[in-house]
Amino acid sequence: MVRLAKLVPVIAAALLAAPMSASAHDPAQGPTPTTTHLTPAAAEAATVVDAFHSALKASDTSKAESLLAGAVLIFEAGGAEHSRSDYAAHHLPADAAFTKLATETLTRRSGGGRGNFAWVASEGAVRPQAEGKAQPRITTETMILEKTAGIWRIVHVHWSSRGLPTGSR
Repeated sequence: MVRLAKLVPVIAAALLAAPMSASAHDPAQGPTPTTTHLTPAAAEAATVVDAFHSALKASDTSKAESLLAGAVLIFEAGGAEHSRSDYAAHHLPADAAFTKLATETLTRRSGGGRGNFAWVASEGAVRPQAEGKAQPRITTETMILEKTAGIWRIVHVHWSSRGLPTGSR
């Protein structure tokens, strides 16, 4: 089980190492070119993040679930799911159904790590296939992964999004 005390140095390193900008990207000007700044450990862990998203896109909920640690903590829209089984029972099927029909664009990714922990922070946009059903969103995602017995698993996810400005839809 991942203890919060183990994650504090990883989270602190993520906050200190994340690129900061004096001005945020204006989504109304269109997507920025994809930029990636990953350490070697984070690049390895990012393959698991990508596999998770690919599994959702393919509606392969078993594969997506297998990439999560048993005690994964998922934050989204002010809510929390406290385990892989909690997520699988509640939001995983809906996330897979939504993702299957959406177009996702990754615009920026950074990451780092130390020892058996890595973090991957991604920014992008999501456009649902049925435009009237859900509005296009600017998205941010942070995943923290732990390597146990040579295998990376996602131990924490934080998803956040906001609507695109009216002029950029």
